[in-house]
Amino acid sequence: MSRFEQDFKHPYAYDPKYKKRVAYFCMEFAIDQPFKIYSGGLGFLAGSHMRSAYELNQNFIGIGILWKYGYYDQVRKGNQEMDALFQEKINNFLEDTNIKFTIQVNGHPVWVTAKYLRPSVFNTVPMFFLTTDLPENDYLSQSISHRLYDADASAKVAQYMLLGLGGAKLLDELEYNAEVYHFNEAHALPAAFHLTNKFDGDMEKVKELLVFTTHTPEEAGNEKHDIHFLNKLGYFNGIPLDQVRKITGIQDDTFDHSLACLRLARVANGVSKLHGEVSNDMWNKYGNICRITSITNAQNRTYWADEQLYNALHKEEDEQLIKRKRYLKAKLFETVADQTGKLMDPKKLTIVWARRFAAYKRADLITRNKERFDRIMNNPDKPIQIIWAGKPYPMDYGAVSTFNQLVHLSKSYSNMAVLVGYELKLSRKLKQGSDVWLNNPRVPREASGTSGMTSAMNGGINLSTDDGWIPEFANGENSFVLPLADLNAPTHEQDEQDLNSLLDILENEIIPMYYDEPETWTERVKNSMRDVLPYFDANRMALQYYEKLYNE
Repeated sequence: MSRFEQDFKHPYAYDPKYKKRVAYFCMEFAIDQPFKIYSGGLGFLAGSHMRSAYELNQNFIGIGILWKYGYYDQVRKGNQEMDALFQEKINNFLEDTNIKFTIQVNGHPVWVTAKYLRPSVFNTVPMFFLTTDLPENDYLSQSISHRLYDADASAKVAQYMLLGLGGAKLLDELEYNAEVYHFNEAHALPAAFHLTNKFDGDMEKVKELLVFTTHTPEEAGNEKHDIHFLNKLGYFNGIPLDQVRKITGIQDDTFDHSLACLRLARVANGVSKLHGEVSNDMWNKYGNICRITSITNAQNRTYWADEQLYNALHKEEDEQLIKRKRYLKAKLFETVADQTGKLMDPKKLTIVWARRFAAYKRADLITRNKERFDRIMNNPDKPIQIIWAGKPYPMDYGAVSTFNQLVHLSKSYSNMAVLVGYELKLSRKLKQGSDVWLNNPRVPREASGTSGMTSAMNGGINLSTDDGWIPEFANGENSFVLPLADLNAPTHEQDEQDLNSLLDILENEIIPMYYDEPETWTERVKNSMRDVLPYFDANRMALQYYEKLYNE
């Protein structure tokens, strides 16, 4: 009996459809509020996948990194602007595996151990989290697992090596004979070089095991490093550079991690139908890449959906549905009052923009026409309330500046709030408390996006640009979608077109419908709730990964 079967096996018999052994590698997982090892959408997706794989009795395990200081805690400065606090995290629900081994980083052995998350803790598949924070290591080696997405280039590459080389070595130690190594993004690519050595350079055997999910809809967003820099750090696990070039097909000195994954994997996927098309267009000019299919992202219904709302929906009790929604709004507004001192009204139309702050997501778009924004914010007959939340990368100074500008703007309006601490708990409250979930990334920059799915599971209506998952969901009766801007126009003109469309839909459709046609509004809420399930439940996604990737 293997070490895995003896000490860490699944608490269920595998469903015959899901018997193939899968190891899923990801830099971040958003599993539950106490476990703060995630930054945003990639983690939210991975967390839902772990829950759905558990619910479906899949032969599946997760491998991540135990970040000592998490991503960061978003707190406020004295003037209400955001600040990043790096605070040690305590995770008493994790167990020691008593497994220790070394990986080579920059010519030095670095000790690694793994912590175990038992399935019963958060209803996930068995999960293992790697850490170098051990007394056997010097401080530099310990710090590899300190901060998610460390801003230092050497530290970040060492983190990829920890996930890939460390994760692959852990599987060997566990004797978990994985039939699929699933890289969720390219971070775990060094595992492929471990397997290359393990199979004495037999790349067909390596390819047989690897599948890859890409989340980036434009080439510039895919990570690249100087190949000699990577080689010096030991990224290629001792494989000579000429052999690395041969097996990855990368002949120049710029090593593209995603391109290497697409050449080493047997199949890959984009994360929405639109993203699958964009990915094929983007990568087709390169030779020897694997087939790229698409599996649309989803979120775990059990974790995210409010069952009392769905009970009212199924019983056709509209009054109860409206009453429950107002109760959920009131619970969100307790948090708003606590953080900002602003008292909001559950009867008023409430718009929420909440996700990672990044330039292409355009958090402040709605505010850029000062005159029209002021008009909708100060309409006494049809009042609105608007709430922002989200964590920028702490070193993305442009995104941090946008967050802070919104904070200062909110000081001029009693019906506008900007919240800190956008983690799972606050995310759920915002989705439960939103009437309109605002999503306005530049098309086609959003590979999928999933926050609107969980808003719809809680009686929210999406107001979105036509990007990511939205084309697969929106049908004219369950959401509001901006007409497509001229994608050939300069960026500032696209922004102007989207801004005008957004404000037109708000002023001419959404606000009048909410106040003047409440029955029509309630029908749209119900359509949103009906249409998001079951397709955008992660159980469908977890099934399709077996059908379209693992069993192919």
